[in-house]
Amino acid sequence: MSVVLEGKLRDLSAWKPEGCSIAKALDIVGTRSAMLILREAYYGVTRFDGFATRIGITDAAASSALRKLTDAGLLEKRPYQEEGKRTRHEYVLTPMGSDLLPAVLALWQWGDQYLQDGTPPLERVEDATGEPVRVEIRSASGNEVPLENLRVRVNKNWRRPA
Repeated sequence: MSVVLEGKLRDLSAWKPEGCSIAKALDIVGTRSAMLILREAYYGVTRFDGFATRIGITDAAASSALRKLTDAGLLEKRPYQEEGKRTRHEYVLTPMGSDLLPAVLALWQWGDQYLQDGTPPLERVEDATGEPVRVEIRSASGNEVPLENLRVRVNKNWRRPA
């Protein structure tokens, strides 16, 4: 099973995935530290020490990942100051960072299904109803779209970068 490639994309030897959005996204969030920092940000962690401690990474690794996510626009640095201490920064999700939630939830869902021994440690549920939350691939009209019914084609509006 695979997606349906349309037009000139059918011949995989005739084209390369130039400008691939997956590759661009992985350049930003493709490390374990980056993904786990996002997980913690979704949980409400905002302080440097909180990220490093909860994830179990060095200060250098936390600093590097936080800088990359901030520079890319997924997190925003905001100053705060505790009484009698110097000004520090906290890291808050931006709309761009919040919009990545479905991808993170999809990884979580996949890990629950294939990497846990039966029962996963956490559940995702809707706050108002307690009903389970799942990531699914659906069309704009709401139809579920399995892999073999997903069509990929060249976007006629895409302009190759100069």
